[in-house]
Order: sequence, then C-alpha cells, then structure tokens
Amino acid sequence: MREDIIFAGFGGQGIMLMGKAISYAAMSSGKFVTWMPSYGAEVRGGTAHSMVIISDSYIGSPIVRDPSIGVVMNKPSLTKFESKVRKGGLLVINKSITGTGSTRDDIDILEIPATEMASGLGNLRAANMIALGAILARREILPVQALMDSLEFVIPESRHPMIPLNREAIKKGYEYDPC
Repeated sequence: MREDIIFAGFGGQGIMLMGKAISYAAMSSGKFVTWMPSYGAEVRGGTAHSMVIISDSYIGSPIVRDPSIGVVMNKPSLTKFESKVRKGGLLVINKSITGTGSTRDDIDILEIPATEMASGLGNLRAANMIALGAILARREILPVQALMDSLEFVIPESRHPMIPLNREAIKKGYEYDPC
C-alpha cells in the first residue's frame, strides 16, 4: 500500500495540520511516512499545501508529483491540483468554497460541503478534519481511531480543548454520504 497525498488550500484552513495529523496517525499505525509542508508568501490567507506519503515500505523522496489523493479546500487549489491527481486517484473537493466540481472522469471525486458541515458543528475551522474523515471512509488507509488519537500529539496543548470538536468533525466526515 502506498498513498501519495496533497492537501491544499488557503493559509488558516488547517492544511498543515491535516498533513501532520494523518502522518502521525500513519506512523503510530506502523506505516512509513513523509510529511512536507509548503507555505505561500503569506501564512494566513496565502496559499499552502502539504505533501504526505504513507507506505508499507521505505519511501525514497518526500516529493509528491502525481498524488493518488488530492484534497482541495478552495478554488485556486482545485485549479492547481485537479489535473495532477493520477488516473484512478481520489480528489476530495470542499464544495462549500470551490463552488464547482471537477470535470475529470478518470478519477474518484468526492465533493463534500466541509465548511458548511463545520459551521453546523459551530466552528468553520473544523472543515479540515471533516475532509480527513471523508478520506478515511473512501480509502482504507488507516483506522479512523488512529487519526482521532493522533490529535493529542499534533495539536498544541493550549488548544487541547478543541480536540473533542475535531474528533466530532472527523466522525462527521467519515459518516458523510453524498447520495
């Protein structure tokens, strides 16, 4: 098993946390992992993406050129990364913000209203966790509990009161059914 993942969106959407959380969960599940963040010119409000590779065997390079999974949280990220997802891959689109879907027919597409769902939980910033939950429901990369457990290690202690909300968001994403 190997998944090459790109998470992309605006700074402030928790793009780095998405990569860090799934990386830690994979590592604690005995997988080989790389995580490489990439910030735009600005941290909050600028573009950001992180690359994660999860594998059952050694990983030669942390660079993701043709992701098997792409998660795009805004329209500029959809424009930039939609064409890069490899044939047969998965593209998760935050349809609350992109306003449009993918035109590709050679990949699995999951349009999820992550920001709207996060609003329903009382915090827009939980959209990233909703997307992570949706990935784990669509692809059997890791047990969802491993992701939930990782939050204690990747979220700063001062923000630990947010862990229950993030766990609920992961659960909502995992249970999301677009039909």
